[in-house]
Amino acid sequence: MTGTIFAGGAILSMDADDTRPEAIGILADRIVSVGALSHVRNFLPNAAFCDLAGRVLIPAFIDSHGHFPDSAIVSLLRVDLSGRAGCRSLADVRDRLARKAAQTPSGDWVMGAALDECQLSERRMPTRDELDAVSTDHPIWVIHASGHCGVANSLALARQGIAEDSADPDGGRFLRNSAGRLTGRIEDLSAMGEMGDTHFLLDDTSFQRCFAAAREEYLAQGVTLAQNSWAAAPLLHLFRGMAERGDPGIDLILLPVAEIEPEFSRTGSGSNWPQGPIALGPRKLLTDGSFLMHTAFLTMPYLDTGDTGLAYMDRSLLFYEVEKLHRLGFQIHCHCNGDAASDMFLDAVEEAQSNDPRADHRHTIIHGQVMRRDQIVRCAGLGVTVSFFPAHIWYWGDQHHDEILGHARAPHISPTGWAEAEGVRFTIHNDASVTPTRPLELIHTTVSRRTQSGRVLGPEQRLSPLAALRAHTIDAAWQVFYEEERGSLELGKLADLVILDANPLSCPEAIASIKVSETWRRGARVYQRNATKVGEPA
Repeated sequence: MTGTIFAGGAILSMDADDTRPEAIGILADRIVSVGALSHVRNFLPNAAFCDLAGRVLIPAFIDSHGHFPDSAIVSLLRVDLSGRAGCRSLADVRDRLARKAAQTPSGDWVMGAALDECQLSERRMPTRDELDAVSTDHPIWVIHASGHCGVANSLALARQGIAEDSADPDGGRFLRNSAGRLTGRIEDLSAMGEMGDTHFLLDDTSFQRCFAAAREEYLAQGVTLAQNSWAAAPLLHLFRGMAERGDPGIDLILLPVAEIEPEFSRTGSGSNWPQGPIALGPRKLLTDGSFLMHTAFLTMPYLDTGDTGLAYMDRSLLFYEVEKLHRLGFQIHCHCNGDAASDMFLDAVEEAQSNDPRADHRHTIIHGQVMRRDQIVRCAGLGVTVSFFPAHIWYWGDQHHDEILGHARAPHISPTGWAEAEGVRFTIHNDASVTPTRPLELIHTTVSRRTQSGRVLGPEQRLSPLAALRAHTIDAAWQVFYEEERGSLELGKLADLVILDANPLSCPEAIASIKVSETWRRGARVYQRNATKVGEPA
């Protein structure tokens, strides 16, 4: 018996009693001893000693909603048009796409990604004609940071069979100018078609490359359990290939799209999915779009347009899908940005529960950006949980306040305070690659609720640092039925640990500046920011 003992700094266990043990010991891939240092040493007398040296040990972070490995697909295979990458004007957009086109054989696709018009000086997306000016020899497709909108040039429209007289599909639209001509802008998944799919233009080799890069990014941020929350059959095929090769170096939960059930699980590859770190999780539904596109489905109109957004599927279809998945025994994660979308989903869950009661289904609203307090109360009664998206407060909170929702509704986006008060267990997420996987920055925003202008958006919705940490660790494990295996530093759980260079509970105003020093996955150190001494105790 050897193992490793961690002591010498604060240990935040995230267990039910918020225990702060002096030491923990791990052996192989499990936590085997927790308590006083003398007790842990007696249990593991020959263990190596990891001196925290005043640093802080917590459970590894869990991604409660994201799209692994999208961030690497953007950085390695697409043209990164994000503000973080320095794209600040339409001229920057054109220049970057033109450079890519010059390196790309005629006729091959040029893909731009992560474009956020709020970060551009012109405050708008490019047009079809502007993309045609970049190249008419390449199909060009630029997808918005939200993943719910994009712009195509003329060749890309033609490749996808989108003509001037093409009718808008249900739950999507092709935008046109005042003369009725296509502008190239396409909104929501039904209209974007395969251009909106993660697997668009991916093959096994490129997917493996992106997987490896995203894994290193996530581990460096202290995330050992990632998620792909919209996995259609072609993407599931790529993930299965990774699963069959052995341990991929990070744990994953995949959320198959609802439409492939029950065939996927009864007779398809889901019926004999490999056991291991890449696992199937809840099934995914999508009810509406994005606030930035004004396609989130609201009960009250947007501030600047009078429009109430767009339902991605009609009420009867949503009820059918929820009833089907509920009856089959699956947990459901449902994208609901607007409160009208949340109303529909809660109605559907209530009917499904009435017809086929389940004691602990943990069906989950994803995003819940403008959930009303009465909806939070209703969640408590129905056993529905929520994964909120507080990163919006930092990235687009000022736009919500000034342009999208207004001063009355914007302070209550991602209403974590209401959920905490009403006893609804919830999580927080970044939805990578919409916003990058940065747990500590997300926790900081959830605690401070500060926008980029310095405005505090809804101080009554703030969480304590401890509550925000729990929302990204043990609560995230609980939300997907993993609470017995991970999410806290308790006996018998997986040894997935993170060492931070400062204590988030002691410096709530500086959480975003805290760094991950080390990440341990299944008992092995998989990331180290700075060299630390692991050896015999002094």
